[in-house]
Amino acid sequence: MAYAKLKQTNPRVAIYVRVSTLHQVDKDSLPMQKQDLLAYAKLMLGTEDCVIFEDAGYSGKNTDRPKFQEMMSQIRAGGFTHLLVWKIDRISRNLLDFATMYNELKDLGVIFVSKNEQFDTSTAMGEAMLKIILVFAELERNMTSERVTATMISRANNGQWNGGRIPYGYDYDYDTHDFTPSETEAPIVQLIHDLYEKERSLVRESRILNSKGYRTRAGNEWNPVSLHIILHNIFYCGDYRYNVLKEGDRQKVKDESEWITIEEHHPPIITREQKQRVITMLDANSRINKKKNNYKSGKYTHIFSGLCFCGNCGCPMGAAPASLRADGWRYSKYSCPTRRKNAYTCTGKSTSDPIVGEFAMNYILNMLNAQRNFENVSSPDDLQAILLTGNTFSYIDSIEPDGVLDLYDILASGKVQGAVFGKGANIKPKDGEDSEIASLRAEKQKTERALDRLRNLYLYSEDAMSEKEYIIQRTTLTEKLDEINDEIGMMQSDEWQQSVSDEMFIAKASEFIISQKLTDRNYINYKRLAQSVDAEVLRNFLTSIIDSIIVTDGMVQRITFKNGLSHSFIFKQ
Repeated sequence: MAYAKLKQTNPRVAIYVRVSTLHQVDKDSLPMQKQDLLAYAKLMLGTEDCVIFEDAGYSGKNTDRPKFQEMMSQIRAGGFTHLLVWKIDRISRNLLDFATMYNELKDLGVIFVSKNEQFDTSTAMGEAMLKIILVFAELERNMTSERVTATMISRANNGQWNGGRIPYGYDYDYDTHDFTPSETEAPIVQLIHDLYEKERSLVRESRILNSKGYRTRAGNEWNPVSLHIILHNIFYCGDYRYNVLKEGDRQKVKDESEWITIEEHHPPIITREQKQRVITMLDANSRINKKKNNYKSGKYTHIFSGLCFCGNCGCPMGAAPASLRADGWRYSKYSCPTRRKNAYTCTGKSTSDPIVGEFAMNYILNMLNAQRNFENVSSPDDLQAILLTGNTFSYIDSIEPDGVLDLYDILASGKVQGAVFGKGANIKPKDGEDSEIASLRAEKQKTERALDRLRNLYLYSEDAMSEKEYIIQRTTLTEKLDEINDEIGMMQSDEWQQSVSDEMFIAKASEFIISQKLTDRNYINYKRLAQSVDAEVLRNFLTSIIDSIIVTDGMVQRITFKNGLSHSFIFKQ
């Protein structure tokens, strides 16, 4: 990057001032800093040509501050000979950030001066002292962090709660430091666990809870993120776990040997046995979703791998290629691994691409035809008749009413953009999603600012708070920040918000190719479709719109789409 070298000969000083907490307004206030620095520039640097750049309420953890960036832009343009500050930590408490800025000042020929430390970098001694001070400042910060971490781990080992957001379902007594199940929330926690064991889908469960009028503690609707947090948390079976996530990177999990788990820490709401079953299901679905999202072309593609679940025991069905047929077609077979291990444990029958594929593709076709011709549909019964059109559904007596009503209401609303099984038919309006993410981002910035102010108040205030108080408040804010980051991350995933990526391009391309095959048709021969379309294209299309397929007695019993629509089929006797 090319910089403009300073051309003027008379000193011109950029004065930078910053405070980050209200407490510091009394101690190192901005008016006092500015007054002293202007006097220092006149007396020691021999100039009154000064420009003040002021950032109030910003942390020194990095240099991402508006007035600081404006000042550096003017320095790069050759506007100043000196940079004058009250203390070096007014620039940054991060050694790397400061070193980067200082090297840039040297290249520009700008002299850095700190009034309080009584040195300037126009001399070799001043430059050496600056580097020594920064090293010790960084050391002090790291040692304080280690000391706080050790204290919190010691408290957790003793069974003491380190603070944070009180888990949904519990009340907390700040005098006795005891947790007790909430009379109003604990039954909902139990319902959430029971319902997930039945539905095995966070999207489906959130829709059911919201339709019944259940809301979170903040009064918001339930979503897959908030449900996942509760379902995966062992706090609900009476155990307290701490020191799981890495400091500085809260998305990475520490080695299990470093975890601290206190059993029977408080009264449970869920039994350990049920909690283990639920976590096993969540982890299994997580692995399946990763396989879907990271699927790579191999020697053979199983079209419905990761989508089919056994209707008898709920286990994900395994896939294996069938023998090569005389016409060159090889399809996949899907069977329950529990039945393979023990036929007495599960009686679920296997199925195959011809059965599942014929059903799924023709049901999708019928949904599209119902959407195109909805002006001729006058009731949910009419809609059900269209959905079950064709010999493919001869073994189906009817569809459970809730699913048909959901689809009828969505089509009747006239707000669907694109195919009815796609994200345009999501029960959650897109505008609402955007506003919710914006709200979360604003809350994240607010929490990060609060963390910075708390840390500065603890480290640099003359009337410092106690270490215990700092630990509790810091943990509360950190856990809140973790939850916000989790919610933003999941809401920005493909399940909630579309983004421009290779995966999205593939999904869109696959949807376009398949849509051409579904245009102006009343029946799809799955075998011909599978032989005319690349297997990966067909798989990408199906995994982009279908969440799960429940197979009972070898036949499709329920299809749940990614947007939350779920249709259960009642077999004929």
